[in-house]
Amino acid sequence: QRQLVESGGATVRPGGSLRLSCRASGFTVDFHAVGWFRQAPGKEREGVSSIIDYQGSTFYAASVKGRFTISRDDAANTVYLEMNNLRPEDTAVYYCAAVPIVDWGKELHPSAYTYWGQGTQVTVSS
Repeated sequence: QRQLVESGGATVRPGGSLRLSCRASGFTVDFHAVGWFRQAPGKEREGVSSIIDYQGSTFYAASVKGRFTISRDDAANTVYLEMNNLRPEDTAVYYCAAVPIVDWGKELHPSAYTYWGQGTQVTVSS
C-alpha cells in the first residue's frame, strides 16, 4: 500500500523557518517524482517544489525560489522541504505527492501526481 505522511507544519512568525517531512511507504522515493504542493483557503492547489528522478533534479515555483529547498534522504525514504524567510502568503496546507514518472513540463502540476498525503498546516503570522 503506497502511503505518504507529511509532518512539520506549525505556526511561525514572518521571517521564520520550518522543515516539512514527507515519509513514504510502499514505494521508494528515489525512483519516483515527489512534489510539494500547497493550498490556501479559497485558492487552487499549486506546485511548490519537486524532486523528480534518481539524480535528484529539482524544480521550484518562482514564488519560493531562493527561500525553499527540497531534498531527499533515500535511506529514510523521506523527502524534505526546508522553508526559510517565510511570509504570510506562504500560509497554506502543504501536501506531498508522488508519481512513478512525471511528464516533462508537469513537474509542478498537481494533476500529474498520483499518490497524495493528508497535508500539514503551515501558518505564517505575527
